[in-house]
Amino acid sequence: MKAKLGPPFAPAPSIEEKNHPVKIKGMLFDLGGTLFSYTGRRGMGRALAETVQSIGLDAEPREIGLAWQRASESVMREYSRRNYYLHRDLFLDTLKSFASAFDMTISEPIADAFHARQRDAVVTNLTIRPDCLETLRALKARGIYLAIVSNIDDDYLDPLVEKHALDDVLDHWTSSEEAKSCKPDVAIYRYALAKAGLGAAETLFVGDSLQHDIAGASASGLRSARIVEEGVITPLTSGLEITAQPDYEIRALSELIGIVESLTAEPAGRG
Repeated sequence: MKAKLGPPFAPAPSIEEKNHPVKIKGMLFDLGGTLFSYTGRRGMGRALAETVQSIGLDAEPREIGLAWQRASESVMREYSRRNYYLHRDLFLDTLKSFASAFDMTISEPIADAFHARQRDAVVTNLTIRPDCLETLRALKARGIYLAIVSNIDDDYLDPLVEKHALDDVLDHWTSSEEAKSCKPDVAIYRYALAKAGLGAAETLFVGDSLQHDIAGASASGLRSARIVEEGVITPLTSGLEITAQPDYEIRALSELIGIVESLTAEPAGRG
């Protein structure tokens, strides 16, 4: 695995860079909903089912489902307003809130087991897009710097990168745990840019969430492309406003090749 450490900040783009975009040299990718599809999330529910069984909770499936939904909405609404958090804490707080609805508490061993199940379920069931590796290789062949910038913990991100051989095509990958910042907070974008050695104006961010990926990219001076997947609701967006729109909208990662080729062309009248 390649080293992930990098400098803690990058300079903001100048007014000249904002008004006169330079050639695109790098692309930063969100993970879930972007390089990976959320269509496999249904398989992740087994982590909750196994935990419910382990704590001896006797309730109807519908009651369990509603209680988990309420707990998820409440905890995610609170976490979505934080500039930084660990997903381990997010999921465990959701589990504790869920259990409290049945007047139950979660012991540390149960919490640890749930975290392991949840992490393993994500790594197992998060589905890489069929055109992901092919597109990344094509972009790499064009000399584009490639990296992941994801709101995810290291013990989720590293296994996913290794499992799908993404380390063969990526230059770096940055988790929110490493950057100590979660999108849309601008600190994670600045951290990733410094790690890449790139300026904001020469970098394109690709993501699925208007509230996280696109808002943070815009605030950080990056151009952005949003990938749209019908019928999918991006997690952790409850209560967040849409403050920016993408420069491009795509429905397949392969569409990025044409976008990048247009952005790597020299502007008319400039050498």
